[in-house]
Amino acid sequence: MAEKIELPVDRYFDPDPKQKEIAQHLYQQVASKPLVCPHGHVDPKMFADPDYQFGTPADLLLIPDHYIFRMLYSQGIELERLGIQRLNGEPVESDHRKVWQIFAENFYLFRGTPTGMWLTHELYDVFGVDEKLSGDNAQKIYDQISVSLTQPEFRPRRLFERFNIEVLATTDAANDPLVHHRAIRESGWKGRVVPTFRPDGIVNIDRPDWGENIRALGEVCGYEINSYRRLIEALENRRAYFKAMGATATDHAALTPFTCELSNEEAETIFQYALKGTAAGDDARRFTGHLLIENARMSIGDGLVMQLHPGSHRNHNQLIYERFGTDKGCDIPIPVEYTRNLMPLLRKYGNDSRLTLILFTIDETTYSRELAPLAGHYPALKLGPPWWFNDSLNGMRRYRDEVMETAGLYNTVGFNDDTRAFPSIPARHDLARRVDANWIAGLVVRGIVDLEDAEEMIDDTAYGLAKRAYKFE
Repeated sequence: MAEKIELPVDRYFDPDPKQKEIAQHLYQQVASKPLVCPHGHVDPKMFADPDYQFGTPADLLLIPDHYIFRMLYSQGIELERLGIQRLNGEPVESDHRKVWQIFAENFYLFRGTPTGMWLTHELYDVFGVDEKLSGDNAQKIYDQISVSLTQPEFRPRRLFERFNIEVLATTDAANDPLVHHRAIRESGWKGRVVPTFRPDGIVNIDRPDWGENIRALGEVCGYEINSYRRLIEALENRRAYFKAMGATATDHAALTPFTCELSNEEAETIFQYALKGTAAGDDARRFTGHLLIENARMSIGDGLVMQLHPGSHRNHNQLIYERFGTDKGCDIPIPVEYTRNLMPLLRKYGNDSRLTLILFTIDETTYSRELAPLAGHYPALKLGPPWWFNDSLNGMRRYRDEVMETAGLYNTVGFNDDTRAFPSIPARHDLARRVDANWIAGLVVRGIVDLEDAEEMIDDTAYGLAKRAYKFE
């Protein structure tokens, strides 16, 4: 007989009885609060169609989730066996029962990991699975989830309401016409799903698809992007359109947070080189760094919150990149320097409280050395929550310990789930709320804050900080 899933009510709390008691009290205060999801990668298409279905359990839980298949690949399981499509169209495993069987037989690999915590909670709470997943019960659980996915209450809109999501932000390319967001708005459905403006494909001129993206931007704008001036005009126009469609934020990814200010003549020269495919040397880094400053200027004008996610060496595994493309679990963190790299932007706009620039990192060494001191001084800066490799039980603990004393709680912005896996959102928020409740309880038992302060702090970490920082009021 299969072992039952155990989700103790006091999970993730400190074993000290006093701290655990306070943590449980604080957690219960926010356990049922609405979920504010200000940054993530859920496909808006699923909410545009009221009859949208997720497909098979493998379609939903495994194939799109690089957190899962990167672990399986690390143990020598080929991505083809997991149903991951190859770029050249060569056949991969199409029997999703076989894919699921491999996943179930190797589910033990996720013991103690955030993915294991999220998935166990998700299987139990969303799909009613009460047995621990294994090779022996794989097909039984596959059938159980399959039946659930055919039912109306498992349509994305119904789950959105069941999860008590107050607002969910997607991440959308600058040249995206936002047809799905428009369909959501015109459908009359009350769920709040908003876009986020992401111009990386336009401003990072070293991307292999940059020329294609520029042409697509011109098509959606209705004019050719043939000069730097036209590019700035197009970015401003698209930002305005995104804002009209409900966006409150932008998102920017770069290898480093390097910023610099170019003259219009320098920017034009580099842009023309890029159009001809002859940009070379340091052109891409300088152009991206300049456009980060330009987007900060635009944010002061239009009020969109600016997010910066640097520090990932993308597609580190060349073989996987060549066979399967991007976002296949082989992006690796690199050391990042913020203090000098951001100085040009901060000299120009860091003292302007009309700008909200939220900084993220996957280099934890920067928390106390750079990010907390920067956010603890500049009015324009806030710190994003632990991101990617660090949005874990231990990662969130480390973050609070490292940034609290210099930045304080109120220069942070709460939690975001940053996920493509829509059904995992409640589990991710639940883990974060429990970690924060336990951390704040630790402050109480050590006499650093009193219970009244703690109750306000947990409300802010779970709900208020994100809502205010991302202007969802």
